[in-house]
Amino acid sequence: MARDNGNAAGTIITAFTLGVITGAAVALLVAPATGDEMRRVLGEKAREGADKASDAARQAREFADRQRGMVSTAIERGREAYQQAKSTGTTPGAAGQEPL
Repeated sequence: MARDNGNAAGTIITAFTLGVITGAAVALLVAPATGDEMRRVLGEKAREGADKASDAARQAREFADRQRGMVSTAIERGREAYQQAKSTGTTPGAAGQEPL
């Protein structure tokens, strides 16, 4: 019998979200810091997180650009090898083989 895991995933996500909210509220209530100090610390952490996310996104873009360049180069080399093989009638990389 097939199971419907979509509902279970929603329940888990909801429980996790409620747990995060509850944990944050309890942490703020029992924190030894004042409200102003806590807001300053949270702001700093938020900025650090945004900086890290921005840096990770930049690195991901650079990686994707490098990979795109490598794929483009490989495709171009494949085209060149195909054209060379087509014009000479040989299979590229098949040393000692007779023309097709």
